Amino acid sequence: MSDFMTKIGEVADVFDGPHATPKKTEQGPYFLSISSLENGALDLSKSAHLSEKDFVKWTKRVTPTAGDVLFSYETRLGDAAFMPPNVKACLGRRMGLLRPNTEKVIPEYLLYAYLSPAFQEIINARTIHGATVNRIALKELPDFPIRIPPKDEQEQVVNILNSIDSKLELNRQINQTLEQIAQAIFKSWFVDFEPVKAKIQVKQNGQDPERAAMRAISGKTDEELDALSAEQHQQLTTTAALFPDELEESDLGEIPKGWSVKTFGDVSQCFDSKRIPLSKKKREEKKPGNIPYYGATSIMDYVNEWIFDDIYLLLGEDGSVIKEDGTPFVQYIWGKTWVNNHAHVLQGKNGVSTEQLMLFIQKQNITAYITGAVQLKLNQGNMNRIPFIDADEKLNDVFYSFIKPSYEKIRETIEENQSLASVRDLLLPKLLSGEITIGEVQFTTEAVA
Repeated sequence: MSDFMTKIGEVADVFDGPHATPKKTEQGPYFLSISSLENGALDLSKSAHLSEKDFVKWTKRVTPTAGDVLFSYETRLGDAAFMPPNVKACLGRRMGLLRPNTEKVIPEYLLYAYLSPAFQEIINARTIHGATVNRIALKELPDFPIRIPPKDEQEQVVNILNSIDSKLELNRQINQTLEQIAQAIFKSWFVDFEPVKAKIQVKQNGQDPERAAMRAISGKTDEELDALSAEQHQQLTTTAALFPDELEESDLGEIPKGWSVKTFGDVSQCFDSKRIPLSKKKREEKKPGNIPYYGATSIMDYVNEWIFDDIYLLLGEDGSVIKEDGTPFVQYIWGKTWVNNHAHVLQGKNGVSTEQLMLFIQKQNITAYITGAVQLKLNQGNMNRIPFIDADEKLNDVFYSFIKPSYEKIRETIEENQSLASVRDLLLPKLLSGEITIGEVQFTTEAVA
């Protein structure tokens, strides 16, 4: 296992990012964040933007390019991701990058080697534990040992692991598209009231309001509507009829006639009383296990018991409660789970599905409902006061019938990714350490296609 050991500095150049944060802008080049490093991939949705002027200033040290390995050297130690092509960005604070010497190492192999358990152990052994954050000394990183075999072996390892990662990424993209479609339908129906406004507009011109609503709901032209099957046409006609053709005043401004302004508490059921926090010691007593233990924003651990077994929406209650744009941290969970006392556990009620509840709260700015100067908190009382515009139960049921297949597919795809990730995580250390040879791996691209 010690064969082919070298040092980081022998196969890559190490660069540091800026030590301050520029003024954020609505658009422009990305200012990458360490929170964007996730499972070897870069999630740009979690990064801010900066101006072109600041971009020039903050990239004097280095400009990230495709093939660079981005990593964190403070707080989230060990996290790393590949810099994708065609992205204009500068490094964020506490971030560095490795620029591979491609004559010696394949960039993808360097990322896999960095994420491998063997190299993570080296990071842990050289971590400097500070009063507020943990870090590694960037100037020492070039001397960190790492296993880099000949390039033909690197290529074979990369091909195997890439076949899994490509499928994982495809599944993530499928889910992202499904979620965007669900959010677009929710916004059209319950935020922008597009079918209602379409009816109002044509009614004033003496045209058919139901037909206008059908166009707004489906995004189809009259010719495309006429080409639908009888069953599809009838379903669309029935849905269009559920939307009113007038608006009326409410405490939140104009809303569709017959709809009502309620509160989040009116349409959600809270299961906080069933939560049980576990100390690290108690979690260790409940291992080994594969039941996810959830905190305010993510899975914190795995245990061998559960207290919930259904589909739920989690909202951060304290600590990490809101994102930079004021929207809450939201988690969609299902199956056997354990949740601690830092996340509200919720389901929809009174005709509002859990998924509709989630689509609503994901885009709400909840800043006004947060208390605490040091430890932010979204208490149950404030959460329940958030206004919610409620259509009638029939329309809510139809909306759920539209999005239900998408969320069934999302859950199925996430479970598939979990299985694929387990296979990858099992193979990665064995392949990178040389413990198993390429010929012993019976996992091909076709197997995960």
